[in-house]
Amino acid sequence: MCGGVKAAGRSVRTRLGDRLAASDPGMLRMTAGLRMVGSLALTLAVLAVTGAGVTQLVAGAMTAAVANFAIREKRRGAQAVTLALGLPVAMVSVSLAAVLSERTTADDLFFVVLIFCAMYARRFGDRGTGLGLIGFQVYFVSLFIGASVDGLPGIWAALAVAFGCSAVLRFAVVPVTPAGLLLRLREAFRARLAQLVTAQLALLDADGDGVDEALADVRAGTARLHETALMIQSRLERGTPDASSARLVQRRIAEAEVSAERLGLLLLTARSAERADTLTLHLPGAPAPEAGRMPPPDEATAALRRDLLSLRTQVLHAGPGVGGTSIAHVRNRLLSYRDEENLPACSPALQDVFRAIGETSRAVMGLRIALDGPQDESDDTPSTARSREELDAEDAAIEAVEENEPAEEAKGLRRPTTRAAVQVAVGSSLAIAGGELLSSQGWHWAVLTCWLVFINTESTGEILVKSYRRLLGTVLGVVAGIVLAGLVGGHTWTAFALMLVLIFAMAYTAPLSYTLMSFFVTAMVGLLYTLLHTYSWEVLVLRVAETALGAACGVFAAFLVLPVRTDRRTNELLGAVLERLTEVTEAAVDQLSGGPAVDLLDRARELDEALGELRAATKPLTHPVTPLRGRRDTARYVVALLETCAYQARSLAATAELLPAHPSIAADPRLRGAAARTVRNIATIAARVAGEDATAGIETGPSFASLLGGSGGDGASRYGRITGRVLRHLERLDEAVVGLARPLDVPLASDGRKATAER
Repeated sequence: MCGGVKAAGRSVRTRLGDRLAASDPGMLRMTAGLRMVGSLALTLAVLAVTGAGVTQLVAGAMTAAVANFAIREKRRGAQAVTLALGLPVAMVSVSLAAVLSERTTADDLFFVVLIFCAMYARRFGDRGTGLGLIGFQVYFVSLFIGASVDGLPGIWAALAVAFGCSAVLRFAVVPVTPAGLLLRLREAFRARLAQLVTAQLALLDADGDGVDEALADVRAGTARLHETALMIQSRLERGTPDASSARLVQRRIAEAEVSAERLGLLLLTARSAERADTLTLHLPGAPAPEAGRMPPPDEATAALRRDLLSLRTQVLHAGPGVGGTSIAHVRNRLLSYRDEENLPACSPALQDVFRAIGETSRAVMGLRIALDGPQDESDDTPSTARSREELDAEDAAIEAVEENEPAEEAKGLRRPTTRAAVQVAVGSSLAIAGGELLSSQGWHWAVLTCWLVFINTESTGEILVKSYRRLLGTVLGVVAGIVLAGLVGGHTWTAFALMLVLIFAMAYTAPLSYTLMSFFVTAMVGLLYTLLHTYSWEVLVLRVAETALGAACGVFAAFLVLPVRTDRRTNELLGAVLERLTEVTEAAVDQLSGGPAVDLLDRARELDEALGELRAATKPLTHPVTPLRGRRDTARYVVALLETCAYQARSLAATAELLPAHPSIAADPRLRGAAARTVRNIATIAARVAGEDATAGIETGPSFASLLGGSGGDGASRYGRITGRVLRHLERLDEAVVGLARPLDVPLASDGRKATAER
């Protein structure tokens, strides 16, 4: 009985751990929050022991937060260098602020120059960005606490303690190694894959009004799995021992993601009256296809439900050191569906789902082997043994990846960092002038807001949305600050304890919501005013007014000084996505046609990264409060179509990766000619978006199967199912590309084919 209780306890802990891993991949937000709170608490403790006053305590606490927030590098050595350089930068910044505090004009001019330099420093990478943030934020801290020349020694000591405590937390108490981070991300991927299979199982069982809700869960699970895959791929080089290992894990992650998404699509098709469109899995709010094909519950559907549960079990037990006869039995049964003779007697659509379950099971096994090494093979069936042989052959074919040449950068005012530096300098000058009219003591809040709305933004639309979120979070935070200040009263250490809670919440929610982060920051500022004995209702109202002014100055500068319109920014990124899509499609089809093996997975990752940038750039257009509802729907539709294209391109790349290691799978030289039309259509759309050719139209025509001359005769025996799979992906890719024509106003090459294009 005791053993059963312990097992149940472990099961609960495992489930909670899986949920936490899935909600916070790599524990990145949790780590950031713990580092921030730990460094603040340690800084306050050290300063309190040395008898520091409230001003030094506040300066140390705020500097510790800055020292944590500013470090952007991923390598520990680079982080240490930036942290070491940050201390003298901070001391120079606070010293100049104290010296210039009595010289208003010189102080304002230097502040504007500092703002320009801090923003311009982003061109020098993560270190330049971090040092620029430290210089600006510490100068702001000195204005907030009213630093003077007489008090500089105590403030210097507080800064040194803050940087030292931040280093202790970062490198000793809460260290993050590349290998450890990759391991946690792997657990997040496993947990999110299990959640996606659970959502697919719910979609199988859903009926009536529950179908759309179940489909929304599948759509969200697919997007979350893709997000985690990208996070893993961006950290592989630092978290694996060599390039071959990184390449292997990258391939296995891509296979698992593609197979899981294909399983969801085939499941949706099996329960629909017609073939489900891939767009349905990517367009938010898209209704589920009309049900009609799924038969009443019978032996096949019961087996399908059982096998989805078994697949989830295999995923959940894919961690290191987990095994057993029962798991091996589950894996063997699922892998057997990769052989045609083991498929149950049911409709072709359901058989496709069983095949997809087998392919997903193989991907899960391959990922576990890639991450944990060879496994026990004593319980393997012939089907499982063949799958292992395929994986071993693929592993042996992996070679190191060649580095791509760096892209040519823009120069002068066309360089994004230079343009942003000029914009923020102009906006900050206006914020200083207007802020001092509102208050000679609180004007720096307007400058801070103007600075912050330019961080990590590239277009006028992004700056407008960020300004709105900053103002909303500030207003709500002021209300919370009033309540907290009333509760704390004059209890200094209670206020500091609440500050730590708010700091953790700020760091934890920063990647999720800028509004929430602004809320927690503003609530914390209310406590800081209480500690400095400057709290009043008027001060917090002034805080809102200065924030609104700073946001308005930032938006004004963004729209009138070297503006980058949202349309221009999205068109540039759309062109980059189409270029990456062309590269992946051409390279994959060339390899599938018998061409030489190339680096397909890295090209697919570049496509995903370009699409991620476009998705972020369109957020101002898709924001819920935008008055331009037509543009919002068009932007969502275009992004969803491009996500569909990217999925089909990833599938082609994953299929092409199988060829070099599988002599039994033959390349089909006819595919190169069949895909030419799709490649031309992508190039035509890219030219139209870039404004290069407004007359060229996209082409439509016969199906890809007819272009290959059918699949009968010797072609079927020679090329097998690989050509059929490729044709399905090419067909759907072509449909999605043609679908882009209408929202992007690209004409058809022939009016007589208009109906085909619209479909």
